[in-house]
Amino acid sequence: MSCRGMRGATSVGENSEREIIAATRTLLERMVSANGIATEDIASVIFTTTPDLDAAYPARAARDLGWTDTPLLGAQEIDVPNSLPRCVRVLILWNTDRSIDQITHVYLGAAAALRPDLVRAEEK
Repeated sequence: MSCRGMRGATSVGENSEREIIAATRTLLERMVSANGIATEDIASVIFTTTPDLDAAYPARAARDLGWTDTPLLGAQEIDVPNSLPRCVRVLILWNTDRSIDQITHVYLGAAAALRPDLVRAEEK
């Protein structure tokens, strides 16, 4: 079994606790569902936000989903000119027998523009 990384990102309509948690929760649920992940197989999760999001920790969405024993880390993205605003990014590291090409990465909302090559038709 290997530890694999799965990427995801979503956009948030406004810098509010409700929006950040709701968008992150939806993203996490989609990532887990798309890859058939069992919570106990998650090694750790890294969350980043753009500098314009500071009303809540996105990791709280994972705690609200019951991921109480999973190591979670939050960080702020560097402030790159003309980058996508109000964006939450997630990197889930999980133990799996899947090969790299079997992993489904999830990009929702305006964040789909970050990796259009990975966006599935049902997410557009």
